Amino acid sequence: QDDVLQWAQFVAHENGFVAVIIRSDTSTGSKGRSSFVLIGCERSGEYRCRKKEFFRRNNGTRKCGCPFKLRGKPVVGGQGWMVKLMWGIHNHELAKSLVGHPYAGRLTKAEKTLIADMTKSMVKPRNILLTLKEHNANSCTTIKQIYNERSAFRSSIKGSDIEMQHLMKLLEWDQYIHWHRLKDEDVVHCIFWCHPDVVKLVNACNLVFLIDNTYKTNRYRLPLLDFVGVKPTWMTFSAGFAYLEGER
Repeated sequence: QDDVLQWAQFVAHENGFVAVIIRSDTSTGSKGRSSFVLIGCERSGEYRCRKKEFFRRNNGTRKCGCPFKLRGKPVVGGQGWMVKLMWGIHNHELAKSLVGHPYAGRLTKAEKTLIADMTKSMVKPRNILLTLKEHNANSCTTIKQIYNERSAFRSSIKGSDIEMQHLMKLLEWDQYIHWHRLKDEDVVHCIFWCHPDVVKLVNACNLVFLIDNTYKTNRYRLPLLDFVGVKPTWMTFSAGFAYLEGER
């Protein structure tokens, strides 16, 4: 059954539409049940609203009652499946390209794992997309789907913690040097952190430091204080960062 679906999806992709399973069953030996798979166009059927929706939302749908159907069933007394074309006509125009299609561009488990690993390594989304295209030249994934998967991965790591709680956990986990000040016992209004290896660099190159404060450049609208050290070779390095409620 999986091979039949894979073949049907490949042929559908070559012809500009997406094939999906409409109905299927597996023989269990009981009377009246037989193995079969009914494959149709993704635009078959009609839109069905959710049970909780009393009024239909004012938006479009891809469903247009497309009659295209294939039926596959195992060959009697042999190996393999037999596919029969039940209706070979579409009631809509076929797509010239499936790039950006929500179904054709879905990520596989292997691709999701690859995106998670590359996200941990701080790889940019456009480079992640190029890597996926190198692994699969027929991939229809877009940069938007890469961003969505990265966001879902980060949300799964963060869990129910808020951003500040997650930041504190990461600082403790990676053994960063950090300090914070609380306001009203549960609100952080000042926080400083730096990488542990930077301390060694600061002790060796402590003659020149550049301090820059940027305003309203983050989602919290807090001033960001950036400490930049200068090496004897005139190369710079980030010595530390701090979010401040005020300059004083």
